[in-house]
Amino acid sequence: MQNNIRILVMAIAFALLMPGRATAQGMPVYDNTNFISLAKSLIESAKQTSQLLKTVEFLKQQKENLVKVNNVVKQLKAVREIAANNERLFDVVRDDLREILNSPYIKPEEVTRISDSFNAIIENSLDDLDFIEQILSSDYLKMTDAERAAILKEKELQSKEMVSEIQLKTQRYRDIISFREMQDKINNRETDY
Repeated sequence: MQNNIRILVMAIAFALLMPGRATAQGMPVYDNTNFISLAKSLIESAKQTSQLLKTVEFLKQQKENLVKVNNVVKQLKAVREIAANNERLFDVVRDDLREILNSPYIKPEEVTRISDSFNAIIENSLDDLDFIEQILSSDYLKMTDAERAAILKEKELQSKEMVSEIQLKTQRYRDIISFREMQDKINNRETDY
């Protein structure tokens, strides 16, 4: 672009240096004022093109910034969802597990197995939280924001699966308790007919 401007300026200078009356046979006579206004128009057009290219570059940078912000927002949403899922896990374990273990219909030898199965899920959840903290607090493996957001989304799905798993286990143990309670009532009913 700068080469085009230089050539244009040189052509203008050449035209200005030629005497106004110099004519040659077969050579047309030009009006220097029209040529100068054309050159000015071309120079102004080159300036506008240069500004347009700068604007395009600026918009490209802004798009990249928006993508980065979008990835950060995705990360925040994923972290918020993971935290909510872990809170649900802990609530289920705190409340429902206590109720299950305190039931007279759970046998003493089952208490350890039930506790271990719930503890395994909680341990997995805590390990995931530690991993997420490492991802967010350091430049873990030189990850981009998009890669970090993808891992967090995966961990969010895993935390949802853990919530579903613990809810299924809780429901299964409640069904067992309910069945044993019903069985106990049937076996110990009075037969006064």
